[in-house]
Amino acid sequence: MIIKGRVHKFSDDINTDDIIAAKYLVSTDAGELGAHCMETIKPVFSKDVKPGDIIVAGNNFGCGSSREHAPLAIKGCGVAAVIAKSFAAIFFRNAINIGLPFLESDDADKIRHGDIVEIDLDTGLINNLTQGKQYHTQAFPSFLQQIVECGGLINYIKKHKKDRSQ
Repeated sequence: MIIKGRVHKFSDDINTDDIIAAKYLVSTDAGELGAHCMETIKPVFSKDVKPGDIIVAGNNFGCGSSREHAPLAIKGCGVAAVIAKSFAAIFFRNAINIGLPFLESDDADKIRHGDIVEIDLDTGLINNLTQGKQYHTQAFPSFLQQIVECGGLINYIKKHKKDRSQ
């Protein structure tokens, strides 16, 4: 699976309240949440994002409270993947549940805002097309890629339950 997009750069310790403010938690609609993604730290973020864009951040991305709304808002505004130096454990799990691919990379700080990057989830290769550089990280496991392709864990389970009954 290849993902190619423009980078939106963020710092360390981006918490779930930064990703989606608590006042929007009354909705589970991805598009509605996406319209408010990151607005407390970058008010124009959701207007700047184009489908397929990529968030790149520092350490501890998605820390804070456990809310599935955070990766749902990211996906809902059109972001195709997140690369960070590290992720909070709860964000990691919630991203899988909704089908948002993510990669940990020690080289995240080398990628700049506005760069065009291409991610090969099968190999863990990140090509920075703007800078002409490559970064290596762990491949995104094929099982998790299947969950992403199905649109999240619930859809994956429904599909495989249906496949078994036929």
